[in-house]
Amino acid sequence: MKDYRRLTEDEILQLKSQSCLADDWGNVSVAEGFNCEYVHHTRFSGEVELGVFEAEFTLPGGIKKHSGLRHVTLHNVSVGDNCCIENIQNYIANYEIGSDTFIENVDIILVDRLSTFGNGVEVAVLNETGGREVLMNDKLSAHQAYILALYRHRPELINRMKSIADYYSNKHASAVGSIGNHVMILNTGSIKNVRIGDYCHICGTCRLSNGSVNSNVTAPVHIGHGVICDDFIISSGSKVDDGTMLTRCFVGQSCKLGHNYSASDSLFFSNCQGENGEACAIFAGPFTVTHHKSTLLIAGMFSFMNAGSGSNQSNHMYKLGPIHQGTMERGAKTTSDSYILWPARVGAFSLVMGRHVNHADTSNLPFSYLIEQRNTTYLVPGVNLRSVGTIRDAQKWPKRDKRKDPNRLDYINYNLLSPYTIQKMFKGRSILKELKRVSGETSEIYSYQSAKIKNSSLNNGIRFYEIAIHKFLGNSIIKRLEGINFQTNEEIRQRLKPDTEIGLGEWVDVSGLIAPKSEIDRLLDGIENGTVNRLKSINASFAEMHENYYTYEWTWAYHKIQEFYGLDPETITAQDIIGIVKAWQQAVVGLDKMVYEDAKKEFSLSSMTGFGADGSHDEMKLDFEQVRGDFESNTFVTAVLKHIEDKTALGNELIKRIEAIES
Repeated sequence: MKDYRRLTEDEILQLKSQSCLADDWGNVSVAEGFNCEYVHHTRFSGEVELGVFEAEFTLPGGIKKHSGLRHVTLHNVSVGDNCCIENIQNYIANYEIGSDTFIENVDIILVDRLSTFGNGVEVAVLNETGGREVLMNDKLSAHQAYILALYRHRPELINRMKSIADYYSNKHASAVGSIGNHVMILNTGSIKNVRIGDYCHICGTCRLSNGSVNSNVTAPVHIGHGVICDDFIISSGSKVDDGTMLTRCFVGQSCKLGHNYSASDSLFFSNCQGENGEACAIFAGPFTVTHHKSTLLIAGMFSFMNAGSGSNQSNHMYKLGPIHQGTMERGAKTTSDSYILWPARVGAFSLVMGRHVNHADTSNLPFSYLIEQRNTTYLVPGVNLRSVGTIRDAQKWPKRDKRKDPNRLDYINYNLLSPYTIQKMFKGRSILKELKRVSGETSEIYSYQSAKIKNSSLNNGIRFYEIAIHKFLGNSIIKRLEGINFQTNEEIRQRLKPDTEIGLGEWVDVSGLIAPKSEIDRLLDGIENGTVNRLKSINASFAEMHENYYTYEWTWAYHKIQEFYGLDPETITAQDIIGIVKAWQQAVVGLDKMVYEDAKKEFSLSSMTGFGADGSHDEMKLDFEQVRGDFESNTFVTAVLKHIEDKTALGNELIKRIEAIES
């Protein structure tokens, strides 16, 4: 604690001569080294503490301003060292202000009575009329929110989680707000009941009310011009700018909202982007991106999602109100002018094109196209596995993780193929085979979940899913056996045995975190029986699941290898492994060749349309190459070719290592 002293008579006289006033000078305390010279036209009331004013601020354009107080009213305020506060039109009341902070030309900053600073605010996510409320808090993760919103079939769990969130809110409630160190607040309107972290930059903002800005030195927050936020929490590293309007919203780490984006009752988790459009009651898991003016996201759950322009959904059938909701599983995308009438569920990594009003559930047919033809949803299963866009997406997400804060709230698994998606492919393969059996192999059209599947699409879907299953299981076995020289089949069998039983059964995607359902249930049981009763304990459990992902994944893969290839773990041999690796090589190379051919379409003659303005055919090709480059030297294309080479060599290396072992 810093030592403060009372003002001397001489200091009081000097301050009065500099047009300063105080209701009671005895309530003004100053730090050792305080100099009155830099305090002008200031009014003090209540308990006020002032640090020293020794430093200068250098502003854009080269102007220098010395720290100090000028034209400001302070009521119950503590000011740290070397702050510059000037031109506050009304007053600052009930705040602790850190050191090296610059506040200029602000209307009013105050805390009025006890505040939780956005913690504990209920966000009516997914169902606009309520029933799935998530309580905001500073430590809210996508995974916590997922459980709180969706696991309403466990009322005791929900009550416990609400109690934990309430405990945190009450613990951090205060009648005094805080503005951290090295904060800059410029040309801003009203700031009421807001807690502001270190290194935050607030410039030209209209209004901030009842919220927390969790900025820090490693990941500062920027809030820009025209922003209005009511009942909000903004996490570290995020940027909210250019007329964004938020009401009852949580903004996760390293999100970017701007260009007049408006959102209400919505949750945005790590690395989301929202520009120009509108969100209402959405659960935007990590990497939900929407950039276009005409896009409305409403009452939906998304993650790793890209919304095309004019993408809309409806949660209202003009009967009992806006009560419907929907889910687009991880990696699902919408094209321009797509429309979905909720309720519906779109499978992982699927593409939605056109208008869909039949409430399909395609969650067991991932990597599909949903295409509308004459008001009917046509499903093309598995086709997105060979799309160059899907592979590009999987590569770009880890690179676009902008989080710099070492304390990450969300645990994000980027794997395209995981037990979560592969289990769905096993189910999808069974569904497609059953459709074929029941309706006959010669049927032109098959019906599934109010969608239609063409005969060729169904057969291709089975093939695509089998390729992906071969690829995943082969990847797993190669990883498990890498770097070890085996002498006998028994050594291989021992190495293949899982390290844990955890991982068997169903897996879930808890908004970015992929984990065995058994582990999620174990955590939820712990919350219900009271052994897990703090937010940090819940987050620690999610962290543990994330860290152990590959251990759990192998347990699942090991049992699926036995099932898929019909192998007995007690009699598996090197020759069996070689067979799996060869199937894996075929799958990897086959899939890469499909991706290669898909990429080639982007360099076709039709793609050159519009190039070489006013020129000949040769000039068109030359113009295209200058702008887009040629196909063979395209970085993605060369990466695909190298991938084929590397994976072939990787498989050959394992085969060579074990082929001499006698059966």
